[in-house]
Amino acid sequence: MENYSHARTVEQPCLCPFPGLPADTPQVRVKDGSKIRNIMRYAFSRMGPKPKTACNETRQLKTGEGGGSLGVQEEGVSSAPMLDKLPCRQIVFTGTGRGVSKTITCVEILKRRVTGLYQHTKLMYITVLEVWEPLEPGAGLDSLTVSRNLPAIWVLLSMDPLDASLPGYQAPGNYEALWAQAAREEGGVAGGLRHGQRRKRGGGSGRGKGGPVRPAGRSREPNKGQT
Repeated sequence: MENYSHARTVEQPCLCPFPGLPADTPQVRVKDGSKIRNIMRYAFSRMGPKPKTACNETRQLKTGEGGGSLGVQEEGVSSAPMLDKLPCRQIVFTGTGRGVSKTITCVEILKRRVTGLYQHTKLMYITVLEVWEPLEPGAGLDSLTVSRNLPAIWVLLSMDPLDASLPGYQAPGNYEALWAQAAREEGGVAGGLRHGQRRKRGGGSGRGKGGPVRPAGRSREPNKGQT
């Protein structure tokens, strides 16, 4: 590939794997360069107790690939007095490639801030086409199109109960109890290791409390030839 340069990347469209969602359900697409604080500010405004008020609006979330700020475009916003808009009952997070881990981070942050959320997760692969152009157009080389499969994740968070029989379902949990149990387990393991280390030092040093010190390197067996 030393004679080619990367021209563009075309991601094949992927439909939302959660059918039957309301039309106003926001879909947040997280990329590797997205800012978590901007994503969570938008998610809290739609799922929190005090969402942004609007009338006849259509929002589209866009995040920059290179770490640009998060932009929310609004179309058809009326200048008339606006009524308070109820918070969304559901929100969808999605990410591909290196953005999968950041997507999971955003989901966990929102679950900590907004309690009682039901979760449904789906994992899949999407197809990405990379177009490579020759460095010298007159060299007789053709353009190359490379197809790659990238891992993708879709996470649906809902205030209403979801179907528990579907794979990827996760019920709301008590995070305080979870972290307390994990801390107790870590404390027990650390205490067991420290206790084992003390026993090892006490039993393998070759001496007891107030006992004689055995010289190092001398064998306990009697020398051969002695009777």
